Amino acid sequence: MEHHLWAQYPPRGWNSWDCYGAAVREEEIIGNAEYMSTHLKEHGWEYIVVDIQWYEAGAVSSAYRKFEPLEMDNYSRLIPAVNRFPSSKDGQGFRLLADRVHQLGLKFGIHIMRGIPRQAVHQNTAIKGTHITARQIAHPNSICPWNTDMYGVDASQEGAQQYYNSLFEMYAEWGVDFVKVDDIAASRLYDTHLEEIELIRHAIDQCGRPMVLSLSPGPAPLQYQQQLRDHANMWRVTDDFWDIWSLLYAMFERCEKWSPYVGEGSWPDCDMLPLGHIGIRSVDGGGADRWTRFTPNEQRTMMTLWSIFRSPLMFGGELRDNDEWTLSLLNNPLILEMNQKSRQAYQLSRDEQDRIIWVAEEDGTHNRYIALFNAGEEQNTLTLDLSLLDITVPVNLHNLWQPTEQLTVQGQWEIELPPHGCVVYRLEPLA
Repeated sequence: MEHHLWAQYPPRGWNSWDCYGAAVREEEIIGNAEYMSTHLKEHGWEYIVVDIQWYEAGAVSSAYRKFEPLEMDNYSRLIPAVNRFPSSKDGQGFRLLADRVHQLGLKFGIHIMRGIPRQAVHQNTAIKGTHITARQIAHPNSICPWNTDMYGVDASQEGAQQYYNSLFEMYAEWGVDFVKVDDIAASRLYDTHLEEIELIRHAIDQCGRPMVLSLSPGPAPLQYQQQLRDHANMWRVTDDFWDIWSLLYAMFERCEKWSPYVGEGSWPDCDMLPLGHIGIRSVDGGGADRWTRFTPNEQRTMMTLWSIFRSPLMFGGELRDNDEWTLSLLNNPLILEMNQKSRQAYQLSRDEQDRIIWVAEEDGTHNRYIALFNAGEEQNTLTLDLSLLDITVPVNLHNLWQPTEQLTVQGQWEIELPPHGCVVYRLEPLA
């Protein structure tokens, strides 16, 4: 599948939602892109993604404003609000902003909602290149339960594919490299919208520009893993993820369930990393303007689990406010190499005290990655029994978070971990 070649490794980037909600502005996109280019591009971070409501002039937070007027062209397609994205004036769309991101050596992405704007249906506007109108392809009973912008598209109707084709042809003209489609991977009202996923796949394939396709929200049903792998590059395995320990705790089970289906070009997605300075204009996640509520131990646990599982890594905080600690979570070359180049990760063990061990292979070698987590509420001792890995020779253990720490062990090895803490090693057999 050609589209798998467009994301051979888990994508890494920044998304505006966790800090700016639905109200991000052009200067904030450029500022975060400049930071990424200077501080993170050399470590493989490359996507800058404008999240939801970029077409609503009056958006002020992550709280959606029902039935607000949206910016739209004559062909039923949403376009950027000029007051928030000044470079989009005179019908430029996101072309100039994407050009700026590309000049920084990065890639540009946008968020869209599944379907066709309700206001296009109510006004019965045209579908480009057809005699069909918005009302003829709309599925008015297929709605998003948390956002009033769109009706679903009825895939059986003439003009449905042409509408999506026209969308992605416009995005290709803008220079879009990444599209996150929402209200499609899972639904509180309906099942996964497989027919619209297929319309979108065909639209990207014919638009003439490679675009990584991300599907939200989750949890995507495991029963559709093959269809998701066939049509998308990444899909959410959780609902919106925030800086709350119970949500992180639940991710261990989700990762265990999805680990057999991680593969090149198709990545189960643990959602964004709510790290650093978040909540600036986002009231979602149970908090206002703040630094992440995760403790340092929890932050490393999240980064370690996401990385050994090989989830995409999408940072949610205001990059320009990063302190040295937050930056150290993002530019650790050993952790990032595990995320990009490990293979066959799985949960080796988990006991009633929530002592959890994950294992993965290092690509191209006989080495392993071993991550030990204490997901319990008390300090605990974790034991790694190398015989469970069919290893009988001595091994070197290289600590990925503390690179100066190296150990040589044989047989069993123990470590004390604080609650919600972890350690991760690259294991190198000495025989």
